[in-house]
Amino acid sequence: MKVKITETILRDAHQSLIATRMRTRNMLPIVDKLDEVGYYSLEMWGGATFDSSIRYLNEDPWERLRDLKKHMKETPAQMLLRGQNLVGYRHYSDDVVEKFVKKAHENGIDIFRVFDAVNDVRNMEKAITVAKKEGAHVQGTIAYTISPVHTIDKYVELATDLAELECDSLCIKDMAGLISPQQAYDLVKALKSEVNLPVDLHAHCTSGMAPMSYTAACRAGVDILDTALSPFAWGTSQPPTESIVAALAETKRATGLDLELISEISHYFKEIKEHYRCILDPISEQVDTNVLLYQIPGGMLSNLVSQLKEQNALDKFDEVLKEMPLVRAELGYPPLVTPTSQIVGTQAVLNVLMGERYKVIPKEVKDYVRGLYGRPPQKISAEIVAKIIGEDEPITCRPADLLQPEYEKMKKEAEDMGIVKKEEDILTYILYPAIAPAFLKGELEEEDLVPIMEKKHPCATADVSGIPTEYKVEVDGEVFNVKVNPVGGSVKIVEADEKPTADSLSGAVTSHMQGMVLSIKVQIGDSIEEGDTVCVIEAMKMENAIHAPHGGTVKAILISDGDAVKSGDVLMSIE
Repeated sequence: MKVKITETILRDAHQSLIATRMRTRNMLPIVDKLDEVGYYSLEMWGGATFDSSIRYLNEDPWERLRDLKKHMKETPAQMLLRGQNLVGYRHYSDDVVEKFVKKAHENGIDIFRVFDAVNDVRNMEKAITVAKKEGAHVQGTIAYTISPVHTIDKYVELATDLAELECDSLCIKDMAGLISPQQAYDLVKALKSEVNLPVDLHAHCTSGMAPMSYTAACRAGVDILDTALSPFAWGTSQPPTESIVAALAETKRATGLDLELISEISHYFKEIKEHYRCILDPISEQVDTNVLLYQIPGGMLSNLVSQLKEQNALDKFDEVLKEMPLVRAELGYPPLVTPTSQIVGTQAVLNVLMGERYKVIPKEVKDYVRGLYGRPPQKISAEIVAKIIGEDEPITCRPADLLQPEYEKMKKEAEDMGIVKKEEDILTYILYPAIAPAFLKGELEEEDLVPIMEKKHPCATADVSGIPTEYKVEVDGEVFNVKVNPVGGSVKIVEADEKPTADSLSGAVTSHMQGMVLSIKVQIGDSIEEGDTVCVIEAMKMENAIHAPHGGTVKAILISDGDAVKSGDVLMSIE
C-alpha cells in the first residue's frame, strides 16, 4: 500500500523557518503545479497563518484561502485548527467555534486537523462535530510529547475517544521532533491495531530523527506522512518531500509521486526563499539535539533567545533552559505546543529574570492552573496550585461551558466601529480584537523585507555618494527607522524616531518586555495605587499585566492600543 503525502510548504514549512511570512503572491503562481503532484492534501491555512497575515502582511487570510482554493482542483485544502482556540490564543465560545468552522469550510477547507494543547478531547469536540456536520474530513490529532505520563496506552485511549467522535483519520503531531524511530514504530503499530482509522505522522526535523522515524512508521503501516519541499525543509520544519519520495520509490510503500515535477516546483521555492533570507533565523535551520533534553520546539527556542536579548539577559539562556522542564513538570507535563509552549516558556523566563520563582505570574498561567485551558495531563500539586491561584479552586467542567455566547455581542461592536464588510470580518475581529480594527480599516501596511540580492537598499530614503543613509531595519519582527551618518570617517547609527526615556520623564512607567499593547487600564488624571494594573501587553502570545511601580496620578500616556513596544520603552507617567 502506497504512502500518501501531505505537503506543508504553504503553511507549517514557512511558519517553522521564516515565522509564517510567505506572501500569498508568492504562492499563487505555483499552486496549479502543486495541485498536479497528486498529494493527499496541501496544508495551507490555520496555525499562525491567520495571525501573521493580519499582523505583518496586511493580507486578509480569508482571501488567501479563497484565492488558493481556486487553483486546487484535485488536491484537498487542509488547515490546522487549535480546537476551542480556533486560530487564536484563548478559548472561544461555542457559537464562535461553530461560525468559524462553517465559514472555513464554506471558503474552501476540506480537511480540518483538530488538536488541543493538552490533549483534552472536550476542547476538540465542538469543532469536530461542526466540521463533520458540514461534510468535511476531520483529522483527530494527538499532540505528541515525552513525559512520565505520556504512554502509548494513553495515546491509544485518546485515539479511541477521537474515533468515537467519528473522526475520519488520526494524526500524530510531533511538533518538537521528539519521536524516535522505535517510538514511531510502536505508536503507529498500536494505533493501527486498536483504532480502525488511517494514521498520519507529522514530525519536525529539530532533533534530526524525523526521516528515520518516518521510515520506521512506514514499516508499522502509517498511511500519510507530512513533508515539506526541500528549500523549506529540515531544521524546525518537516523532512524534505523529495527525499522521502525518493527513499520510498523502490519499496512496497512507494508514493507514486512524480519526482521530476516535485523538483521543478522545489526550484521555484528555492528562488522564493532568497526573498526571505533576511528573516531566516539560522537557529531554525539547524539540528538541535538539546530538544531531546529540554523538549522545547525550535521555534520556541528562537522566541526565548529573542525575549532574553530584548531584556539584556541572554546570559540567562542556559538557566532558562534548565528551568523549562521544572516548570513543565510542575504544571502537569503539558505538550509544548501553542499556547502551552508560551505558558511554560514565559513562566520559566520570568522565574529566572525575577530571581524568585513564580514572583510574577502571567494571566494565562493562572488560567491554565485554574483549568481554563483544559485538564492537565497530570494533576498539578496542591502546593503549586496555591502558589499560582491562591485559594481558588480549579474547575472540573469543560472550559467552554463557562463561556457565554459572544458572537452577536462582538458582531455589534464590530458593526458600530464600521469595520464589517463581510461576515468573515466579524470573526477576524473576535479572534484579534486588538489589531483587527486597524487592519479592517485599511490602516496597516505590509512590513518591509530586505531583499539581499539588490545592490541598493529599496528602503533607502536618502543617498550620499551612492550609499543610502536612511533605512528601515527589522529586529525580531519590529521595524525601526534608522539613520546612518558619516562622522569623522566612521559611521554613527541613531534611531530616527526618538522616544522619551525613563531618565527624561518624571514618574516613568516602563515595559519590562517586548510586545504589543492590548489594552490601557487607566486614563490621564486617574489616581493609582502601587501594584495597580495600568496596561496589558501581549508578549510571546500571552497577556502580561504592567503594574504601577508606585502610587500617584497619571500625568501622561504615551501608548495606544495595538502599539508595538520593547523592553525599556516608557509607557506612561505617574507622579
